[in-house]
Amino acid sequence: MVLKMKTNFDFEIIVIGGGHAGIEAALASARMGCRTALITMTKDAIGRMSCNPAIGGLAKGQLVMEIDALGGEMGYATDIAGIQFRILNRSNGPAVQSHRAQCDRALYSRQMISVILNQPNLEIIEGEVVDLLMPKDSADMTCNGVVLANNEKISSDAVIITSGTFLNGLIHIGLKKLIAGRINEPAAIGLSQKLCSLGIKSGRLKTGTPPRLNGETIDFSKCEIQPGDEPPPYFSFRTDKSKHITQSNCHLTYTNLKTHEIIKDNLQLSPMYSGAIRGIGPRYCPSIEDKVVRFEDRLHHQLFLEPEGLHTNEYYLNGFSSSLPEEIQFQALQTIKGLENVEMTRPGYAIEYDFFPPHQVFSTMESKIVSNLYFAGQVNGTSGYEEAAAQGLIAGINAVLKTKNMPTFSLSRSESYIGVLIDDLVTKSTLEPYRMFTSRAEHRLFLREDNARDRLFEKGHSLGLIKRSDYFRFKEELSQKEKLSEIFRQGRIKIIDLYKGGNQKTISAYDGLKNPKIVPLDHIIYREAIVQFGKELFEKLSNDIRYDGYIKRQSSQAERQRKLDSLQLPISMNYKLLSGLKREAAEKLTSFKPETLGQASRISGITPSDISVLMVYLKH
Repeated sequence: MVLKMKTNFDFEIIVIGGGHAGIEAALASARMGCRTALITMTKDAIGRMSCNPAIGGLAKGQLVMEIDALGGEMGYATDIAGIQFRILNRSNGPAVQSHRAQCDRALYSRQMISVILNQPNLEIIEGEVVDLLMPKDSADMTCNGVVLANNEKISSDAVIITSGTFLNGLIHIGLKKLIAGRINEPAAIGLSQKLCSLGIKSGRLKTGTPPRLNGETIDFSKCEIQPGDEPPPYFSFRTDKSKHITQSNCHLTYTNLKTHEIIKDNLQLSPMYSGAIRGIGPRYCPSIEDKVVRFEDRLHHQLFLEPEGLHTNEYYLNGFSSSLPEEIQFQALQTIKGLENVEMTRPGYAIEYDFFPPHQVFSTMESKIVSNLYFAGQVNGTSGYEEAAAQGLIAGINAVLKTKNMPTFSLSRSESYIGVLIDDLVTKSTLEPYRMFTSRAEHRLFLREDNARDRLFEKGHSLGLIKRSDYFRFKEELSQKEKLSEIFRQGRIKIIDLYKGGNQKTISAYDGLKNPKIVPLDHIIYREAIVQFGKELFEKLSNDIRYDGYIKRQSSQAERQRKLDSLQLPISMNYKLLSGLKREAAEKLTSFKPETLGQASRISGITPSDISVLMVYLKH
């Protein structure tokens, strides 16, 4: 592959950053017909997995399935680069089960680079963005392009910032500091200052990564083996589900009291505890120093030894994120079972970076302060590849729609995890790295992985992000599911009702799947259905039937919320002039600038009485 040559510097959409958010934003923009530039410091870093080479996990798997259903790339690239696939939470219901895949780090990046290089309408420009092009009229807050470090100016209709941890990035290893956006990669200096000068508020966050280990020096016989699921549970509807791969194993080991003692004795050398780090770290993915201090009563902490790829001996020690000095990390590692003679190929480190609290963007990801400027990914305060990719996709879609003067695109909380993610960001904002959980989604019984396409495929198709052949295949699948549903409605089975004295009666096969209180005596109709229609389709319909009653009970609540979300609030409203609105509420609403009454109702500190005042205003 060769770098595509620039013919001129006029683009409709410019995307800054080649990480997971930038990839989805750029691909969506190009696939929707806009001439797009992806600006990155080096094209070889596109799609690079900065931390764990894994995609998915609890609630994150749902995000990946939804990205895929809207025509995004993350799920398919994961299936290509995956070396181990699992479904988490199998002991619980389908609503909270999630796919997770360990990837070959290098192959994932190569796959994404290949897709971008071969995507029509998309060009790569290597360089660092240090400034934005704005009209000379200081009152016009509209972004019209970017300025590179070499003073080259590139004009565009819209700009999407997806710069990850690179804005004023600062790496900490013990008391040593390195100005970098990622290990051995330069930070982006200058752009943050420009954004702040435009009135956009910024903050500092921190994340970290564990040491990398030489697999040849690990004694895996002392560790617990963790194999993948068979057959591999792939993410993407585009992936051939019959594709067989030889999956790699992960392994489990644990810290111990000796490990904890070494860490505690050297806390003064940790930048987290010496005061060197100002940024707030992730609450749900703490460093090993945090774990030892916060959970002092724990005798051990679980660690996962995960391979970095098929053609490397390097391992990622999940659960041991650290910014202690290199020699202290090494001492602590050698106390762990299986790692007594380990070689550390790279130390763990912490990184601080600039972000922009996300109440400053609309649900389209466009800035509320600067028109035609979009933010997506870690710059909005999120953690994780999946959260970043979801935002990038929505930003790319909306940037295109705005350039074409078309209605904006958004997803509600009741129809997607992506909707939950973005609504949380714009109505609650965040002062710490935001991570998605199933518990954040009040409609999670409906927002399952297995029905992501049912919920979102039509939307992806209407946006032009789904191929016609894939759409026709989807419609055929819906037809087959309807046929199977009718077979179950017509078919009869005998059951024993354990809750009514063990009485025997005959019911429809449909109700047999719907009611968990009965024991089917005759399963032949289900066995034949699996043979005729396939196990995957059977399980999808079974889940729809099983959750149908719960979903109907939730639908009235969702409908009330949809009505509130349909009532638009003027962005320029002066809340301080509204009679009956408390001062605190007026200040919150002025800061957040909610787009709808529904968004206003979800802002922390806004009460039902405040919403009543706003409703009276809207009626008048």
